[in-house]
Amino acid sequence: MVPLREKFFGCIAGCHIGSAMGAVVEGMTYSQIEEKYGFVDRLYPYEHYGNGWMREAGTTEDGVERQKLIITAIGEKKDRVNAEDIRAIWLRDIKGKVGGKVSEPFEDILLDMARAGIPANDLGKYCDYAGLVSYARSCHPIGLINAGDIQGAVEDIMSTGQLYQTANSRGLKWACVTGAAIAAAAKPDATVDSVIGAIYDYCDKDTVVREIDRQLKHTADCKTIRELRKKFDSVYSGQGIPYQFSHANEVVTKAVCIFRMVKGNTKEAILAGVNMGRDTDCVTAVAAGISGALTGGGSIPREWIEQVDYATSVNPYTNSRRTLRESADLLYNAFLERLKKMESYIGSMRKAL
Repeated sequence: MVPLREKFFGCIAGCHIGSAMGAVVEGMTYSQIEEKYGFVDRLYPYEHYGNGWMREAGTTEDGVERQKLIITAIGEKKDRVNAEDIRAIWLRDIKGKVGGKVSEPFEDILLDMARAGIPANDLGKYCDYAGLVSYARSCHPIGLINAGDIQGAVEDIMSTGQLYQTANSRGLKWACVTGAAIAAAAKPDATVDSVIGAIYDYCDKDTVVREIDRQLKHTADCKTIRELRKKFDSVYSGQGIPYQFSHANEVVTKAVCIFRMVKGNTKEAILAGVNMGRDTDCVTAVAAGISGALTGGGSIPREWIEQVDYATSVNPYTNSRRTLRESADLLYNAFLERLKKMESYIGSMRKAL
């Protein structure tokens, strides 16, 4: 049995390391990745957004910036959070205009509106990208603070996600997959099958489960990432539109198929995701985050962890320089505090029976 603390660490470390490794080849086809890198199995320095900043190997990107703000909100509240809780952290911790540096340009617009006093649950109405993977690849902490409580994770994602996307949008319905899977994976008796079963039981049957089920069957015989990614060639090939490879249905479905193929091994999920092609950092963030919540971070090479921690320490734009362990433990300790509150409530109310 993997201790719960290590599941928290595996989830956060898998997501952050996978994001940093996948950002190097984001937007490339798998053929282009093969031609330039062969098989990506290490962290490289890279430039993003064409702004001339060569990032240290192991530097994370916009999705992790979103996630760090959620981690801070949960860690300080020591409980489940709502959109206003997270918005308060935005206003305090985001370092000026960071769109095009460590965040997407549209996030500067959302931040300006947040500063103007628009209710947090209304902000997502003003984002043009309701179907993107923005929240699905960032909402891991919501699954962790709801560890074992799958319904609670789904409800919180549909609420807090309105910071980025409109209520009941496709993007939020797909984000529920990430949260439900992580909450399910945190259970002591969780398995790959039980995690996928939780997705089927708690996520939208029409827009989500049907597509995931179809692609799990389509890729059932795949044993390697090279086999898996070829299977998707005839399924996902969007081009010529903004964020053409970053729609949540594509990214999350691929991630669930990777999770199943690697049997929840966190390191193997990272390697599969970064060599998938298209939105590699987001696919890896979801696949490795779910895998880490199931099996922990024991499979992740120590040098990857140390390099991401170093890159974070020298990042001039990030909203938090916590190490991977510090971030995971902040969430874990918040979960323990939540359990204490629940136990106190149950104890007091039993006396009324």
